Amino acid sequence: MNSPLPAGALAGKTALVTGSSRGIGADTVRYFAAAGANVVINYRSKAPRAEKLVAELAEQGTAAIAVGADLTDPESVAAMMDTIRDRFGSLDVLVLNASGGMESNMGEDYALRLNRDAQVNVLEQGTALMGEGGRVVFVTSHQAHFIRTVPTMPEYEAVALSKRAGEDALRERIADLAERGIGFTVVSGDMIEGTITATLLERARPGAIETRKEAAGKLYNVSEFAAEVALAAVEPVPADNTRLVGDVSYFTEYAGE
Repeated sequence: MNSPLPAGALAGKTALVTGSSRGIGADTVRYFAAAGANVVINYRSKAPRAEKLVAELAEQGTAAIAVGADLTDPESVAAMMDTIRDRFGSLDVLVLNASGGMESNMGEDYALRLNRDAQVNVLEQGTALMGEGGRVVFVTSHQAHFIRTVPTMPEYEAVALSKRAGEDALRERIADLAERGIGFTVVSGDMIEGTITATLLERARPGAIETRKEAAGKLYNVSEFAAEVALAAVEPVPADNTRLVGDVSYFTEYAGE
């Protein structure tokens, strides 16, 4: 896969992508590695996939490690950060990609604990390893980003609300991060074909993906959206700290009614 980042753009830098054993996170890691970064692949339970990705990148000359951590457990996150400090010394790029809430048997408050509380904790612990010039990227969806003004499918509403709560909590820290020279960008995309969330939504409401594709004209696939996430880590931070990927006319027109 061709990286959207210039060769050497992240040479000597270290990047952590949460939830990166597969999907958008894994492709984002690949793009960072191609740009010269040392990469940290975080996973919750997919150790074999994470180690396979480490091996793939190692063959290409990338310094890569896989670190398992339950992001809803602050002690587990602290152990991950200790590992990063011991291996690479510091952190330059943090991509908050991991999310969830549609899984079964995780508890009623799991979506909020993962999509809000854990995001804030990972940000705080991760940026403790960062210096001036560091970058943080929070990955979300249009369905969550616009949930305050545009309703979404009932099956996704709780997740969308928790993701927006996480985004809001992170945005409250933008000024403090800026004072430290750390940039923060939210990357919001439409439904992404091939993701776990899209699969679960399709299972709950057959035809949901095709309906949204017809309305939007195009849905990004995993590698295309990952390219936008990777670019957000190196391109200038937008004035509103937001990078909207794909069509947003439905969301903006609905909100304006």
